[in-house]
Amino acid sequence: MKNILLATFLLHSCVQADFIRDSALEVVNDSATKLMWQDDNASTTEKRVWTEAIDYCDGLIFAGYEDWRLPNSNELYSIADRSKRDPAIKDGFVNGSSVHYWSSTTSRKNVNNAWFVYFIDGIDSESKKSNSLNVRCVRG
Repeated sequence: MKNILLATFLLHSCVQADFIRDSALEVVNDSATKLMWQDDNASTTEKRVWTEAIDYCDGLIFAGYEDWRLPNSNELYSIADRSKRDPAIKDGFVNGSSVHYWSSTTSRKNVNNAWFVYFIDGIDSESKKSNSLNVRCVRG
């Protein structure tokens, strides 16, 4: 019963999530998870290998905050909208590019790979960490 209640709560939270853009700061706030997402031009143009992506987010000073990080695969997947295409990203994001974005999650099958989300269709998969993919940082 406890697991059913938890699953119902999580599902309800995802359905009720609002992604609210702050155009002045160029961020999107997720009302359900309380995460703040980078949504500036750099989030569609910055391409880096995985280790550089982690370093980029860890060192990012943006919108008045210094605690940015590379999102994990679940967080990144949560902003994909698979009912849309090209880009398959939740409403609220204006810098939604139909490209591959890194997550911080390493593959369990191969430590040389990490998970990404492809925002043309919102599907997640793995890529070699040595490939250059786009980067969108998160905080919270």
